[in-house]
Amino acid sequence: MPDEPTILLVDDEESIRITLAPLLQSNGFRVTSAATVPEALAQIAQSSFDVLVADLNIGHPADGYIVVSAMRRTHPRCLNFILTGYPDFQTALEAIRQHVNDYLVKPTPIEELVGKIKTALASRPAALRPAQTKRVPDLVEENKHSLLSTWLEKVKSNSELMSVTLSEADRSDHVPALLEEAVAQVRGAEVGPERETAAARHGVTRRRQGYSVPMLIVEARLLQEVLATFVQRNLLLLNMTHLLPDLGNIEKTIALQLEASVRAFTQESGTSKRPIRKALKN
Repeated sequence: MPDEPTILLVDDEESIRITLAPLLQSNGFRVTSAATVPEALAQIAQSSFDVLVADLNIGHPADGYIVVSAMRRTHPRCLNFILTGYPDFQTALEAIRQHVNDYLVKPTPIEELVGKIKTALASRPAALRPAQTKRVPDLVEENKHSLLSTWLEKVKSNSELMSVTLSEADRSDHVPALLEEAVAQVRGAEVGPERETAAARHGVTRRRQGYSVPMLIVEARLLQEVLATFVQRNLLLLNMTHLLPDLGNIEKTIALQLEASVRAFTQESGTSKRPIRKALKN
């Protein structure tokens, strides 16, 4: 029937698609299935849907967020439901709950899924505004303080880095400038060789504090981990058109900053006979 609500079902498990699609159809829905993110994005571009039911992890962790983001941007009236096989993943799910209509833990009883969908359809507003999305550097800049706090917690849990005794201020005071410079470079700003960069200052500071080059590399890796987790948990807020280029630029920028830090560290080593280790201030 033409007035049947349409559902896009996205799951990389064939058994889910084979069993769930007919059950939804028997409850009055027209169902289109997709097994991968590219297949889902192609369907979203070609057709309109009333409901999206997507697995959280489609091939890779949190890929379901990409599908939800595309659906919200292309068809803002579509209702979005996330399926997850990991009931202990509550923290991340709560963080994105405001961006989806609901989430359900596999295996979900068909009666519960159908009931939630029909209830949401019955109360769906006549019109919804498209989701406002942002570029990665903009979102990073807005959340730099929480990102740096998360990075500092990771540093404090790393025994190698904590072997150098420093106060929290000495360990992190100059790092915001490092992140700000990275954001500027991702946006296209050029850092000329004629001036000292935040990355170079970072290398000199760490040399004087008693770090080693491997420790600089560990710090950079921890920052990459923090940024990767941040992006994954905020995919629904990000502009997907620029996502991949922005991520590539961030990765490149951190690598270049690390090179600059190591270069400055090495040069400082040639002028200093011994490292300066600062005492813990409390």
